[in-house]
Amino acid sequence: MSTEHDAANAERAHGPASDEPERAADDDVAGNAGSAGSLDDNVDESSNENADETPQKPPSTIAGRFRGFLPVIVDVETGGFIAATDALLEVAAVIVRFDAAGDLQVAETFRYLVKPFEGSRLDPASLQVTGIDPFHPLRPALDEGEALRRLFQEVRKEVKEQGCNRAVLVGHNASFDLQFINAAVERTGVKRNPFHPFSSFDTATLAGVAFGQTVLGRAVAAAGFEWDDSRAHSALYDAEMTAKLFCTIVNRFRPVFEAGRPEKPK
Repeated sequence: MSTEHDAANAERAHGPASDEPERAADDDVAGNAGSAGSLDDNVDESSNENADETPQKPPSTIAGRFRGFLPVIVDVETGGFIAATDALLEVAAVIVRFDAAGDLQVAETFRYLVKPFEGSRLDPASLQVTGIDPFHPLRPALDEGEALRRLFQEVRKEVKEQGCNRAVLVGHNASFDLQFINAAVERTGVKRNPFHPFSSFDTATLAGVAFGQTVLGRAVAAAGFEWDDSRAHSALYDAEMTAKLFCTIVNRFRPVFEAGRPEKPK
């Protein structure tokens, strides 16, 4: 489904729509394992502010597949590699859903341009790689807190719609993206973060297992998709291609997942 976000400085798109280039880390680092911790959620649920007061729907196929977690593909573009000091400049997220045939598919994409927070560091080398001009007068960027609030609202809505408990970030070298999201949440004090604070699914690791490739462009090509270098290095394009990669791996491993499920009592 392709839709347009109401605000000029946030985009929903189904299909690549950005020409700004990405961070270089994706080409060099295989990333941490698919989870930085256990998805058994060691966070004290009594202090969890993520739950909506309205009753959730019964668990959906996606909730059953990922043990109550909603995988949301995220990519960020930044002014450097240090989450505590370097600016968050773009964030994109992709919602995925199962189709009638039981295959995981890209459903919706959101992209937000972000203003550098006051006192943030902007590494010239990183800006050269991404091609982002953070202070361009025609750049329709949001304050960091507002970008997070809009993103989290969309994710929380999908969590409730799918009958899940919370979201888990999926990314290529996912710890990088999760660190910047967590640092921005801490800076801004934004509440009701739907993402698990430390667990993630890393497509660099998953693609290494499935295709023997850990670089995003090579893994995407191995999965059967065309990789366009001229469109790479933007949060929107990278999130969309990472989502296609993730869906392909999940769908390929469907027989393995189904074979490992306990049989229903007769």
